Amino acid sequence: MSSKEKYTVILPTYNERANLPIIIWLLARTFTENNLDWEVIIVDDGSPDGTLEIAQQLQNLYTPSHIVLKPRAGKLGLGTAYVHGLKYATGTYVIIMDADFSHHPKFLPKMISMQRERNCDIVTGTRYAGDGGVYGWDLKRKLVSRGANLFADTVLRPGVSDLTGSFRLYKREVLETVISSTESKGYTFQMELITRAKGMGYKVAECPISFVDRVYGESKLGGDEIVEYAKGVLNLWMKV
Repeated sequence: MSSKEKYTVILPTYNERANLPIIIWLLARTFTENNLDWEVIIVDDGSPDGTLEIAQQLQNLYTPSHIVLKPRAGKLGLGTAYVHGLKYATGTYVIIMDADFSHHPKFLPKMISMQRERNCDIVTGTRYAGDGGVYGWDLKRKLVSRGANLFADTVLRPGVSDLTGSFRLYKREVLETVISSTESKGYTFQMELITRAKGMGYKVAECPISFVDRVYGESKLGGDEIVEYAKGVLNLWMKV
């Protein structure tokens, strides 16, 4: 696989000190093995565990042309982290993903190939189609996730099997357009992005992925986020 295109990964972090060196190594290896030009923009929201210091060491190792640091003073929300990172993206394509190994870089070549073959505007990873799946979750967490997607699908009918997924490849100009009309800031941000993109007529393809629960650290999803999600679905239904 070879390309003259450039791929920007926007990686929001909060207390990912243990995960960050490995995910960056995996990303660097994946892009290098596939002869792809790349950069990773790390948006750290004032992690108290020293994530930013680790990121600075990684920048020294991989060079500033590959590791771009755009930290913020505090925890300001996932959606705004992507908006912030996108301002500094120089790639023709933008990849959004988690830093905690929930999204393995090994799926990127498949997502990139799918985009090229179908000339898609967006390729979204899905846990709920084809040979996609979820690993490391207990039954309760799986039911919550499935229920959240079923609820959103019933209300919004976007034609995407995994609305709450956050492993995606965008044409940069498409993401810039969609993100400018997106109002959500937290865990409903991904759902609103894909719903608005479909409503705007952009071509979306789904790529089955294996989602694995985080290796180190604690999940940041709690009861408040679940309530926010439900409100976000209904709010989006009234506006889209």
